[in-house]
Amino acid sequence: MSKQKILLVDDEKDILELISFNLEKEGYEVSMAKNGREAVDVARRTSPDLILMDVMMPEMDGMEACRLIREDPALSKVLIAFLTARNEDYSQIAGFDAGADDYIAKPIKPRVLVSRVKALLRRQSQGTETSGAPTSTKGIVIDKNRYLVIRDGEEIYFPRKEFELLTLLSSQPGRVFTRDIILSNVWGNDVVVGDRTIDVHIRKLREKLGENYIKTIKGVGYKFEA
Repeated sequence: MSKQKILLVDDEKDILELISFNLEKEGYEVSMAKNGREAVDVARRTSPDLILMDVMMPEMDGMEACRLIREDPALSKVLIAFLTARNEDYSQIAGFDAGADDYIAKPIKPRVLVSRVKALLRRQSQGTETSGAPTSTKGIVIDKNRYLVIRDGEEIYFPRKEFELLTLLSSQPGRVFTRDIILSNVWGNDVVVGDRTIDVHIRKLREKLGENYIKTIKGVGYKFEA
């Protein structure tokens, strides 16, 4: 069985070495980059399963690097977690808006970080059921193998969590999915995210698909319009 690959991105050499040592000790294959621009290049070259990335870095920050990675269809399945001391609420929302899957605040003990990494990768291997033949609903085709949606002949690529959220909602058109059900099915119980994370991902889906596909049921959750 091949090793799971992790790309570690930080401009502080001591942090890179400490985290890399602990991850490699757990059997992961670790690549490193010292800024956002380098991270994009390494990600395209190595296709990691998970990227742990600082936000504040020289040349290109983590937010911009995350956006560029999310625009690359070949990296649509990679998980991205920001590893940063900036734990203010607005910064977390900006991170999810850029396409991050999780947000881990520094400082964090190596053992705790390894536990979070295992939880993220375990969720990735289980995930929402996103394999099988393409399905068509309400004028759009959802290709579960390629993580893309085809609408009016145009291919639209989605980051993993956005695609899993869309797949969940569209699996039962008309059904209202509560926030708890969405969090459990898309993010899992091992990953700590808040309601705003769902809101950000819903907004991103609407930006790409239009306003007519997903309806908000105030105080309850969301549904895919039949």
